[in-house]
Amino acid sequence: MAFAARMVVDLQLLTCKRFLMPHLMVMKGSVLDVGCGEMPFRSLLPEAARYTGLDVPAANDFGMGRHPEIVDFDGVTIPFPDASQDHILCTEVLEHVENPVALIAEMHRVLRPGGTLVATVPFAARVHHAPHDYHRFTRYRLVQMFPGFEGVAVEERGDDFAVIANKLVVVCMRLAKPTRPWLLPLLLVAGPAAMLSVGLAHLSLRFGWGSKNDPLGYGIFARKV
Repeated sequence: MAFAARMVVDLQLLTCKRFLMPHLMVMKGSVLDVGCGEMPFRSLLPEAARYTGLDVPAANDFGMGRHPEIVDFDGVTIPFPDASQDHILCTEVLEHVENPVALIAEMHRVLRPGGTLVATVPFAARVHHAPHDYHRFTRYRLVQMFPGFEGVAVEERGDDFAVIANKLVVVCMRLAKPTRPWLLPLLLVAGPAAMLSVGLAHLSLRFGWGSKNDPLGYGIFARKV
């Protein structure tokens, strides 16, 4: 319930789920979630899928709680044999990797031929999990980052209406901090504006009103040759 409620205002999360759902719901066999965090999308997988979460030990640096099932790795080398995984999931991770191309090469290595990789990255997003925030990618850069894969498809997540709404929600969260009580009166203006903008963003996502040249982020689907 809390997850569903969060998606009303967290448009990054909402658009990630909408992109991932059709891909994850049909996955069979082993699924490796690289940089899994708190495993928010595990529930989208079929029960028969064999899920493994992989993340760095210092999850607290990213505001994540550690789950005992998660396999540790150093953020560079994936501790699994060549061609051992049927599918790889990697959501909102590559922007936090100093050398994302090297990590993509590792994901390619552990995928079986014909295996799929599904990933998301932000584009219009504030600095987060500092100082481990290194990149924002355009669609043109993304299509170059997956050598050895075929049929690399990059899809925009959200539009300029969603970006504006997302920024206003962030502003309201900052204004509401009790450490800055003198800013609270500004919520009388920013709060209604944010609610209106979120409503417009949901309509725009449904009916395609906005511009795809200013998205919240991107979704990537690729298959190993």
